[in-house]
Parts: sequence; structure tokens; C-alpha cells
Amino acid sequence: MEQIKWVRNELPKSDDKWLDVMSLENVAKARAFHRSFPQYSITPLDNLKGMANYMGVAGVYVKNESYRFGLNAFKVLGGSFAMARYIAQKTGKDVSEMTYDYLTSQQLKDEFGQATFFTATDGNHGRGVAWAAKKLGQKAVVHMPKGSVKSRFDNIAKEGATVTIEEVNYDDCVRMAAAEADACENGVIVQDTAWEGYEDIPSWIMQGYGTMASEAAEQLRQIGVNRPTHIFVQAGVGSLAGAVQGYFANLFPNDPPKVVIMETAAADCLYKGAVAKDGDPRIVTGDLTTIMAGLACGEPNIIGWDILRNHSAAFTSCPDWVSAKGMRMLANPVHGDPVVISGESGAVGMGCLDAIMHDEQYKELRDYLGLDRFSQVLMISTEGDTDPEKYRRIVWDGEVCTDTTPMGHVESKS
Repeated sequence: MEQIKWVRNELPKSDDKWLDVMSLENVAKARAFHRSFPQYSITPLDNLKGMANYMGVAGVYVKNESYRFGLNAFKVLGGSFAMARYIAQKTGKDVSEMTYDYLTSQQLKDEFGQATFFTATDGNHGRGVAWAAKKLGQKAVVHMPKGSVKSRFDNIAKEGATVTIEEVNYDDCVRMAAAEADACENGVIVQDTAWEGYEDIPSWIMQGYGTMASEAAEQLRQIGVNRPTHIFVQAGVGSLAGAVQGYFANLFPNDPPKVVIMETAAADCLYKGAVAKDGDPRIVTGDLTTIMAGLACGEPNIIGWDILRNHSAAFTSCPDWVSAKGMRMLANPVHGDPVVISGESGAVGMGCLDAIMHDEQYKELRDYLGLDRFSQVLMISTEGDTDPEKYRRIVWDGEVCTDTTPMGHVESKS
């Protein structure tokens, strides 16, 4: 069975100019914006006490984004806030004036009119952009890569967006959306990856993701955990990972948590950049075939990469079984723990932590990270069962077999 690959972060440090994107002030503005939505509520932080005991750590906490705005995933946080920042910029207002009531008002139509927001997506981001555009009276055009499933396509189409599945991979869909936005009057590309010359909107999307990190930090304090010692966060282009890493680095500048970055082995561009150790990002091309569709991105967000290279502890490249194992563990928890319905891109943290704690071949990584009975581990289930049929095939039917992975022969500590 293919193993998890990992590397310590020994990358040369940059000037860290992008860390301020995730300043506490910027994240507070994003959270205030999201609070103005009538659909807003804080998503659960599931406290898996039994799982923590089984893992041999002090705590395992899962931020459960399947409840976000009724959309079964976290992505809407980024796209909606980026739209608000863009409209604020175009109307000469501060983002604090971009409340839900204003953005859905006749005044907004008079002052701004209507734009068309273009994006590429593996599913969740496009649905979030389409939902926000519909709520705010804007238009959305969404392109999906080949292999995208019908359930995710349908969820986007239901929000009134123009949506297509193209015969190219995710990164080529990004280029297609950007070109169409350039050619369209009042066209705007809303993408959570950044490249030279396209940095404002991706940074605003990352700030939107900061709402989730801010909620989690607050929820941990409410149960007596001042700070997580470790954070396991997954990465596609690295926007979510950079946002979470950046927020917690700003929140705990003198004693930051150790952050472990997890990618699918099929699109492990950040891991490959970390292996190279020269500070330059790497690109993975091809079909990027993996069950972790939301992580099937081969070209990193340069903002996220810069934050991660300066602050993260380790980078991992995870085969599909890691996510499948995590999905099953969260769906069938230790007695007394809440069930977490976590999709293919949401559950990789649980599978990765299990392997590190229970498989002796990862002992070096476990020791390097200092994972022990005092560790307080935060992970983020970024999505629920956004592909319900695939979810059932994995959790119910055993697709992506993991019967030779460690848990099968490790005695429970509970």
C-alpha cells in the first residue's frame, strides 16, 4: 500500500509580506460581514474525547463545515467576502458598509449595477460563488474540470449559475475562467488561487476563510483550550491552509501551533516545493485523479505558499486511503463521540493523524511534531457528503480499501 510521504519544513524564509493578509483586524472584518447574513450561524466544533483517548492525545477537535450556510462546505465564506470587498472597492466604500442588507438593496443596484463573477471549481467553491451571486443579485459563470460529478454540477446549477464541465483539469479551467472574465463587460474572476498580478481577490477569499479559523479559536477557548498545539489542515492550491496558518500565526505570534499541511498525492505541489527546499513553488500537471476532488489542484496560490513556507511545520502527501480511512473513522466514531459526516476532501486530517499516531513507520514524524498525551489537535472537516453516492460507496461499501492500515491491529486505548 502506498504510504504517506512527508517532509520537514526546511524552506528558506521570505520577507513574510503576505502574513498581514490574515491579520486579526482583517479577519474580524470578514467575520462581521458574514454575521450580517441571515443564514449565518457558527458551525460546530466537535469535541472527539473518545477519539483523543484512542489516539493518545489530550484533545481532538473537528471544525464541522458541513453546516455552513446550508451549503455543506466552507467555501462560501471566501467567495462571498471577496465579492463584498470587490463591490466596496468599486463603489468607494469600506467593506464594513457591505452588509447583507445593503448588498441586496436597490441602492446597491443603483450604485454598482450588476457584474458577472467567473470561477473554476471542483465543486464547493463554485457553489459558494453561485449562491452568493444569486443572493446579491449578481451573475455567476462556473467551469468544472473533467471528471466532475453530476451532484456537484447540479448543486451549482440550482443556484442559477451558468455551469459547464470541461474536458480539461482544474488549473486549465482557472485559465479559461480568467480569459472569459477579461473578455466580458463587468466580468470578474473570483478564484482562490493567486498569481503574479492577481492577488487582491485571492487575499480577500483567504480573509473570508478566516471567519472559520476565528470561530474555531473562540470555540476552543470556550471549552478551556487556550490554543491548539497542532493543526492539521488540507491543501489544494493552499488558500485554506494559508488562511488558517496565517490567522493562527497572528493570533499566537510567540507560541504558534505546529501546522501540518496535507495534500492528495495526485496533486502534491506544496509538498514537492517543500522537498525541493529552494523556496520556489512547484507545479503538478496531468489529470490529477483522486477521490479528494477539492484538493485536485496542481498550481499553488503564491500568497498561501509564501505564508506556509514561513510558518508550517511539515508537508505531507497523502494517498486516497488516508482520506477514506478518515471518513470511516468520523462516520463511525468512538462510543460517546458525535458522528461527523465528512467528505473526501474533509476527512484526510483524521486519517493522517491516525497513521502518525499508530503506525511506527511514522514515528519520526510523530516525534518531530511532538504529538503526545498533552497535544490538543485541531482539524477542519471542510465539507460534508457533497458527492452523496461516492460517500456511501466509501463509507458503506468499502471503496478505497484500507483494511491493511494500522487501526486494524492496534488495540483501542478507550
